[in-house]
Amino acid sequence: IDKYKVVFLCVPDKEKFSLIKYCLENKKHILVEKPLWLKNLNQYYFLQNLSNKNKVLCYTAYNHRFEPHFVKMKNTIKSGILGKLYSCRIFYGNGTARLVKNSTWRDTGLGVLQDLAPHLIDIVRVWFGGKKFNFKILSANKFENNSLDHVVILFNSKNFRIEIEMTMCMWKNHHTTDILGSKGSAHITSLCKWGPTTFTFRKRKLPSGVPIEKKIKLISKDPTWKLEHEHFFKLIKNKTKTNFENDIWIFKLLKKMEKKI
Repeated sequence: IDKYKVVFLCVPDKEKFSLIKYCLENKKHILVEKPLWLKNLNQYYFLQNLSNKNKVLCYTAYNHRFEPHFVKMKNTIKSGILGKLYSCRIFYGNGTARLVKNSTWRDTGLGVLQDLAPHLIDIVRVWFGGKKFNFKILSANKFENNSLDHVVILFNSKNFRIEIEMTMCMWKNHHTTDILGSKGSAHITSLCKWGPTTFTFRKRKLPSGVPIEKKIKLISKDPTWKLEHEHFFKLIKNKTKTNFENDIWIFKLLKKMEKKI
């Protein structure tokens, strides 16, 4: 155990607490695959305190933050070029329903909600400046599996809405994002790993008409894992403290939605 300083933990959720605890007790930095799904809030606070007491970092991997067009979307929103924001709609689908159904451990719990929602609500929070949106279940289905395999969640306020649809029943992997604003709109189609991926900005024409459109098409291997690993080691170098605030928010949010299913 003295031969290494860092652990990459990619295990089923039920194994995470005990393995993280063991690694932290032995003063190992940890990159753990999302979601950091524990039994209760006390376990989050226990691991966070243990991590900081032993001066090691426990970091939850959300590699989609490093997707090039997701970064482009964040910068576009931040620039204000879209004007007042009205709506964000995200679709994320893959065809893993049968693989999950045949798994001894994956077809349990909240299914696709537990698997994909953490990625998507995390990136929404990154895009819109850390706000804690109160999502609710709009639709939850078990088309093929014992656990959820198709879910739609919604945040809806007086002036802004976010809708996220996620499914394991999309037989060709696909992603789209559409953000609408008073001055224009921004759109993402696909991801690098499913490529090619396209980012489109449309500048609104008043009072109506064909918008000025700019497209960026990217053909690339998935760069997100490498970029996230570099970010993780930079955090270690900078002696960043463990903070599970985001993980706790996601846990609370999904648990709240679970009660409505």
